[in-house]
Amino acid sequence: MYTHTAGIPKIVNSLRETFQTGLTKSTDYRRQQLKSFLRLMRENQDEIIHAVEKDLHKHRVEIVSAEIAPVVNEIEYMLENLDKFTKTKTVKAHYKMNAMDKCTIRKEPKGVVLIIGAWNYPINLILLPLVGAIAAGNCAIIKPSEVAGNTAEYIASIVPKYLDPRSFAVVQGAIEETTALLTEQFDHIFYTGNGAVGKIVMTAAAKHLTPVTLELGGKSPVIIAPDANIHTAASRIMWAKLYNGGQTCIAPDYVLIPKDKMDEFVSACRKIVKQRYGDNPQDSDSYCRIISQRRFDTLQAYLDGMDPKKIVVGGESDRNDLYIAPTVVGPVASSGHPLLDQEIFGPILPLVPVEDVEESVRIVNSKDTPLALYIFTDDKSTREKILDSTQSGSVVVNDLLLQAQEHSMPFGGVGPSGMGSYHGIKSFETFTHERSTMIKSSGLENIMMARYPPYSESKSTLVSLLTLGLPEGFFGKVKAVINAVGSAQQVFFSKSESQQHESKL
Repeated sequence: MYTHTAGIPKIVNSLRETFQTGLTKSTDYRRQQLKSFLRLMRENQDEIIHAVEKDLHKHRVEIVSAEIAPVVNEIEYMLENLDKFTKTKTVKAHYKMNAMDKCTIRKEPKGVVLIIGAWNYPINLILLPLVGAIAAGNCAIIKPSEVAGNTAEYIASIVPKYLDPRSFAVVQGAIEETTALLTEQFDHIFYTGNGAVGKIVMTAAAKHLTPVTLELGGKSPVIIAPDANIHTAASRIMWAKLYNGGQTCIAPDYVLIPKDKMDEFVSACRKIVKQRYGDNPQDSDSYCRIISQRRFDTLQAYLDGMDPKKIVVGGESDRNDLYIAPTVVGPVASSGHPLLDQEIFGPILPLVPVEDVEESVRIVNSKDTPLALYIFTDDKSTREKILDSTQSGSVVVNDLLLQAQEHSMPFGGVGPSGMGSYHGIKSFETFTHERSTMIKSSGLENIMMARYPPYSESKSTLVSLLTLGLPEGFFGKVKAVINAVGSAQQVFFSKSESQQHESKL
């Protein structure tokens, strides 16, 4: 059931009132909520799997590994490190005038945050950022994707049973409800999805000067170097491409392969598909489906526009079953082809033959900065050359997708593939304001007199010492100290005279 748009302002205001009480700032409260969140994930694993299965026809193995395990691991990581992350940090003053003062950085929550999830990983992409928001002490509204409707319904039903409804709310809906949410003022917006909607989110956020994290996508390329093991590359690329039916923001979107290796690669792909999914992948319980008929039609249009001779693996489809077979197409031109213009987001893999690594790099750099870049080579100089010559949100060498599972590293895009990052400590930092706090003594006012007008030569000498420090060289230091002492006496004497004059008056 969708949330009524008229009630959305009330939900936001209620969370705002909760945050202003300071309830979520307590580390004990955060820990309690995280523990309850962990129970949610563990006690309801079968129900979560069932909901995602109904939306995406995903196998249990993929749901556990990509949806449940990352959220559980993130919660456990936050519980283990919460005291360290929230601890106020004392820093050493750089500025000479502040050398006697206490300078600290307080780790404070931003406030009320909005998290908008995506349908392709409907548990992971909505609940994983929520872990960071809770650990950082925020109140949060989460908006699951209506496209994965069964999972969204389940999230809406289960979250209030485990997380405090005073601090956390679920809003269900589509464009109308999301638009209503975006008119409200939040302290941070975290959005996962495509670039077109990302621009809408950022435009809405700009009206309130709200900071945003945008986890987008793009065309993540694979560069196969001449020295690569073709069978290993094909094995890992096909696993990553077909995982979740290719509906992954960091899925390999196209392969740049040496011309003389293309036939070997295609042959390997054909064998791999048969080994993993049988003669008819549609009958395999390990093969995902496309999320909707709308997405199916987009993918079918790619296939319909292809020269049948260039569909070298697969190509079969069934709209009623939302089934697109594991498909490899090639050769495909590096520009001007529909498959190379937009993110595919499905189980279709274009092969782009190249002469050498230099051509591969030129092709990658001719397109928008990708969310991920994959390189297959065992040659260090080749690897470093590609890394030095390209940009991307992340890189994996000789494998794919696994960077998103490793929460010791930040995950995020750059340029059109997104802004900001999360996972691990970055999840906490994304939803945290680092509040600089300087504690100065109310004494030492005699020294502070040097900064007050009217200025004089003696004050200038003293301020130079307090701000720039001593000059280089022994004699220079001695001279500066002597001058500073004399200047300080003049400043103090002037102050004393002024005070005596005021007392006479």
